[in-house]
Order: sequence, then C-alpha cells, then structure tokens
Amino acid sequence: MTEPVLDIRELRKNFGALKATDGVSLDLWPGEIHALIGPNGAGKSTLIHQISGSIPADSGTIRFLGKDMAGIGMAGRARLGLSRSFQISSLAPEFSALRNVMLAVQARQGSSFRFLRPVTGDRNLTEPARAMLERVGLSDRADVPAAKLSHGERRQLEIAVALALKPKAFLLDEPMAGMGPEGSKNLTKFLDGLRREAPILLVEHDMDAVFALADRISVLVYGRIIATGSVDDIRRDQQVRRAYLGDAA
Repeated sequence: MTEPVLDIRELRKNFGALKATDGVSLDLWPGEIHALIGPNGAGKSTLIHQISGSIPADSGTIRFLGKDMAGIGMAGRARLGLSRSFQISSLAPEFSALRNVMLAVQARQGSSFRFLRPVTGDRNLTEPARAMLERVGLSDRADVPAAKLSHGERRQLEIAVALALKPKAFLLDEPMAGMGPEGSKNLTKFLDGLRREAPILLVEHDMDAVFALADRISVLVYGRIIATGSVDDIRRDQQVRRAYLGDAA
C-alpha cells in the first residue's frame, strides 16, 4: 500500500478560546500501532472524537483508505471500517456479552433488528459472535450481562465488539484504563497480535504498554503534536521529557 490507512492533516477544533486541536497532522500505516500520548487536557479525546466523526472539525482533513471523511458521520465511518472503542464503556449493560457482540455482527451484516424470530437462535449471528468472544478470552462469560463483568472483562468485550465489525483500522481510547498489572499484560499481548489484522491508533496513559507496543509515538500537548518518532526517539526528546515523560523516561 502506497498511502496510509488514516491520514490526518492540519486538524483544528476550538471550543471558544480553547484550541482543543491546533493543526494536528498524523498518519497510520498498515500493520502499525501508532500511539498518541500526552497529559490530561492535551486534546487527545477531542482528536479521537473528530477522527471517529462524533464531533466535526473546524478545519483540516481526515482521509481514511484514501477517502475524504468530510460529511461522513460516525455511523458511516464505522461502516467503512473505522472502529472505535471508548474510554468510557459504550456497551449495553443489560445485554449479555454474547448479545452485545451479536449486535455488532448484525450491524456489519447490514441487517435490521429481527423481530420475527429470536436473534439468539440465529446461527449467522451467534457463531461469529462466539468466535469473537473466544478470541478475547471471554467465551466462558458469554451469558453474563455486561453490567456484571469486571472492568477488565468489559474492556475485553469492547474489543470483541470492535472485532465483530471487521474493521480496517482501530481507534482504541485508553484500553488499559482501570486494569491491574496482569490484565494490562494480557491485553498488551493481545493488541500486539491485533495489528496484523488492522492498524491501531492507540491513546494510552500506561507507558509500559505504549513502549512495548508502539511502532511510532506522537505526543500531543495543548492541542499540538510536539514530537513524532520511534520509542527511542521519544524517550530521548528533551521537549517531550519536560512536557510529559519527566523522570519516568
């Protein structure tokens, strides 16, 4: 492929006097994990909202698979294969883990909700949904309501839902948040393999995970990218150390 899967140029979003994103440019290439890091309030969530289509940009361009995303909303971008998992869970808490994934399978297939027969008996939905749960290690929790899953299990379920959409790229917004060391270790290993299926734009505060996973890292501070490079480049960058990494680098 001669062009990036995701190509963002000079993206801007203002909220009054606040420049949430201020001329952000970055890209994502096949097979890559590109991590986006920065302090709280840097504009990372706003940038992910703009890329996913949940809020419009004031200016700039977002191209996905070579197609300009201007005028295409969140649902349209998801249908094209831009899959997002949320920092705050977007699961249906009253539905079982299996049912949550089945809804994603149903959306990908383009079928409307079926009222003439119980969807739980439709093997075209249940079989791929169970396969996704098995991939993320939740096959034995299929019948448990999402609300009763642990925090780490809900993160796994969100990724299963994203996988069920067969994405061309993943936007993962702090998937390690709230996980213990063992959960973060397991998810890091899973994400490392996931890049072979689709590239990942990863927003994450867990620097151990970022340094273990990222091919490239972009550092966002006050709405601007102050550095992009390899893990070693970012570790050595004095501006990044002052602004974000500090002595942890």
